[in-house]
Amino acid sequence: MSSERVPVELCKGINGLDKVVLREVRGSSAEVYLYGGQVTSWKNEHGEELLFVSSKSIFKPPKAIRGGIPICFPQFSNHGSLEAHGFARNRFWSIDTDPPPFPTSSSSKAVVDLILKPSEEDMKIWPHSYEFRLRVTLGPGGDLMLISRVRNTSTDGKPFTFTFAYHTYFSVSDISEVRVEGLETLDYLDNLHNKERFTEQGDAITFESEVDKIYLSTPTKIAILDHEKKRTFVLRKDGLPDAVVWNPWDKKAKAMTDFGDDDYKHMLCVEAAAIEKPITLKPGEEWRGRQELSAVPSSYCSGQLDPQKVLQGG
Repeated sequence: MSSERVPVELCKGINGLDKVVLREVRGSSAEVYLYGGQVTSWKNEHGEELLFVSSKSIFKPPKAIRGGIPICFPQFSNHGSLEAHGFARNRFWSIDTDPPPFPTSSSSKAVVDLILKPSEEDMKIWPHSYEFRLRVTLGPGGDLMLISRVRNTSTDGKPFTFTFAYHTYFSVSDISEVRVEGLETLDYLDNLHNKERFTEQGDAITFESEVDKIYLSTPTKIAILDHEKKRTFVLRKDGLPDAVVWNPWDKKAKAMTDFGDDDYKHMLCVEAAAIEKPITLKPGEEWRGRQELSAVPSSYCSGQLDPQKVLQGG
C-alpha cells in the first residue's frame, strides 16, 4: 500500500513539528499539528486547499500558527484575564491512544484523537483540572469534522467556566466576491465598537472593510459563498450557539507580522463559538462542541448563487 493511501500518518511538518496527515480514498486530505491541536490543511479530492494559512505564519512555539483552525480555549479573544484566545492553541497536544467512545455515524478510518491536559505552568494561570479531547475526522465525501469534549476532572469540587471557538480560516478567491448566508437579521456584538449590540440588516453579509462581529443565537448551518470559485462552504455546528465573522482588512493586515499585507483578500474567518453565554462545568461534567465543514459547487439561479438550496438541503 502506498503512503498516499494510508488513512492516518504521523510525520514531521514545518520546523520539525509533529503532524498527523489524514487521507481519504477519493483523494481528500487534512493535516493536524500536535502543536495547538491545530488543523492546518484541508484539501478536496482535486488537491485544492480549502483552508487559509498565511505564508508568513511562523510555525515556531510559543507563537500560535496563523491560519487553519486554531482552538480558542479556555478564553475567546480578550473575554477574560488570560492571553488572547487562551492557551490551547500554543500548547503541545498528545495523541489519545485510548479515547472513550464517540457516538458517531461516520465509518471513516481517517480519524485522529488528540488530548490536552493542564501542565503545572498552566495551573498557575488557570487553576482548573480538565481533559480536552479533540477528534478530527475526514469523512468519505471529504467533509471535515471536529468534535471537542471538555471534562472537568477536578477532585476539589470546584466548577470552572470557559469560552470557546473554532477559529476557522477559510480560503477564498477574493473577499469582495464572498457572501455569508444564514446570519441575516440576527443580533451581534461588534468588536470594533466595544462589543456593542446591533442587529444585522440586509439580505446577506458581504465585505468591503474590516469586520469583527460575534453573531448570537445562530442557526446550526451557515453558508459561505465564493462567487469566483463557484464554491460554497457549509458549516454545520452543535453546542456552539455563536458565530464570529472576522476579516482584518488592509490596515490591520499590515500591522500583523505573521500575516501578508494582501492576505486579507484571500481569507475569511467564520468561527463556531460559545462566547456570549460561557460554559460552566461542575466536576465530572462534560461539554461537547462539534463543527462539520463541507465544500460544494455553488448552484446558479438566474445568474445568482442560490444559497437557499444549500441552507435547506440536508
